[in-house]
Amino acid sequence: MSVQAVTREQAVRRATVASVVGTTIEWYDFFLYGTAAALVFPQLFFPGGEGALTGTIAAFGTQFVGFVARPIGAAIFGHYGDRIGRKTTLMATLLLMAIGTVLIGVLPTYQAIGLWAPILLTVLRVVQGIGVGGEWGGSVLIAMEWGQKHRRGLSASWPQLGVPLGLILSTGLVRLTTAATGHDFVTYGWRIPFLASIVLIGVALFVRLRVVESPEFQTLRTTEKVVVAPIIEAIRRQPKEILLSALVRMSEQAPFYLFITFVITYATKHVKFSSDAILVDTLIAAALGLISIPVFGILSDRFGRRLIYGTGVVLTGLYAFPYFGLLNTGNALIIGIAVVVSLIFHDIQYGPQAALIAESFDADIRYTGAGLGYQLASVIAGGPAPLIAAEILQGTGSSTWISVYIIFCAVVSMASLLLLRRSTTGGAVPSRATRKGATTV
Repeated sequence: MSVQAVTREQAVRRATVASVVGTTIEWYDFFLYGTAAALVFPQLFFPGGEGALTGTIAAFGTQFVGFVARPIGAAIFGHYGDRIGRKTTLMATLLLMAIGTVLIGVLPTYQAIGLWAPILLTVLRVVQGIGVGGEWGGSVLIAMEWGQKHRRGLSASWPQLGVPLGLILSTGLVRLTTAATGHDFVTYGWRIPFLASIVLIGVALFVRLRVVESPEFQTLRTTEKVVVAPIIEAIRRQPKEILLSALVRMSEQAPFYLFITFVITYATKHVKFSSDAILVDTLIAAALGLISIPVFGILSDRFGRRLIYGTGVVLTGLYAFPYFGLLNTGNALIIGIAVVVSLIFHDIQYGPQAALIAESFDADIRYTGAGLGYQLASVIAGGPAPLIAAEILQGTGSSTWISVYIIFCAVVSMASLLLLRRSTTGGAVPSRATRKGATTV
């Protein structure tokens, strides 16, 4: 489909819808694993071991493997996204994620095939990680690059809605399946949400087939400024931005995975609270994110990305100790408030984050550079966070050092935010002189 076949308004609408639908499905798949890792995977794939948290730590370990795979996906699909276009690449990431998720849904357990069960689970988690690693950059760029320059905070925040929507879908379906299957949830019920991904993927593929390629990539193509080796060029030209993009996410991503996955383990095993109640609280918080994420994206257009993002960083750090204090009360209402507030502080950062990172890179290497920076945070922040927290809880029996860990992440993010600057080309296509001899086609 050519750009001339539709109006600009239609193209913008299709790009926005496609980015939201696609990221929703991808995050549904990714979050579904995290929920299952907290609820059933320890006993199904990692039985035995000493202590109630041993299997949980092993399950979160395989979850971490998926995070390690995300920068690999960002590098692979960033290369093709900057070489052949955003649209085509996004079709591939969606299919890859679908394969990994559906196969997990039919995977035999440890009781059936022994050690092959956790091994295959880990492999499929890697497949999921590669898929979601390539997804974010393309979805954000195709939405942001079709949007108006003065509203890029809002435009880039739409794909970010995939996080709360994916969380709502995955948590909601797990909650419904748990209620419908009862004690059989551990036997077969947990597989239903994974297999349901087939239907969601079909919808997403249909929507993405109607997307028109990003106008900024079309400009790169027509002016023959497409870079031959985007990975090499991004690392050579903007290494500082890649590193700072990863570090600036520390206070957003590490606490986030404590707030949505580790909290289930903490509440059920340490506070002796109902997992169903925690899932409902998470659903409410995620639903509020459908409003708060674009709102903070809009505020970043009005008051600046760094001011809004920095506010979220500070609030997250200040909330580290009160959060666990509220959970430790064991009171259902107070725990619900704790969960909701934690995700609001996350959304203050997540709303402007996509534009903040994407605008730090030149257009010809933006998919690769922004994707690498964004997904490297999964290795240093999101991936290890539940694992670190579970180890701390098992070793100390207290949340004190988990709170200290959150504060540390906030300090690192604030320092990185102060150092991160917008691309010197303003996000435009750099001149040949600026690119210092970069090879193009």
